[in-house]
Amino acid sequence: MKISDSLFARAQSVIPGGVNSPVRAFRSVGGTPFFTERADGATLTTVDGDQLVDFVCTWGPAIHGHNPEPVRIAVAHALEKGTSFGTPNPDEVPMAEFIVKHVPSVEKVRMCNSGTEATMSCIRLARGFTGRDKIVKFEGGYHGMSAEAQMSLAPQHLVNFPQAVPDSAGIPDSVQA
Repeated sequence: MKISDSLFARAQSVIPGGVNSPVRAFRSVGGTPFFTERADGATLTTVDGDQLVDFVCTWGPAIHGHNPEPVRIAVAHALEKGTSFGTPNPDEVPMAEFIVKHVPSVEKVRMCNSGTEATMSCIRLARGFTGRDKIVKFEGGYHGMSAEAQMSLAPQHLVNFPQAVPDSAGIPDSVQA
């Protein structure tokens, strides 16, 4: 038995679905998820010793590759100041200024802890600005764990017209409506 298979079996007894994000569940493609031991550049090395080219890149954050030395040095420097504050940090300001300066369409920046939080903030902003409740999302794409983002469309051949259906249990009927 592969180490990934063993880890996944153990994980299923203590983690819902055996993974900490539905994106990692492999439900839609079958099989068992692999567990990554380390990553360098564009290569993931699994706990089983397989080397794989990473086309996912941590869903964006690893766009420069995994484990680059300048990033490791910057993280080590940041860790000397602490790991988490829950308050504004002075480093946020120059980072936001840099983004606003270099991306012409961006006037202000809201930093988030996750893609789910970013999507939830965007939904709230759009609803506040437009006064509308409905949102549009890309079918089949992952947009985070909020109830609105976990809605999908029932195929037209199953209903008279496409309608929203929950991707998983726990989504209220009011969200589906």
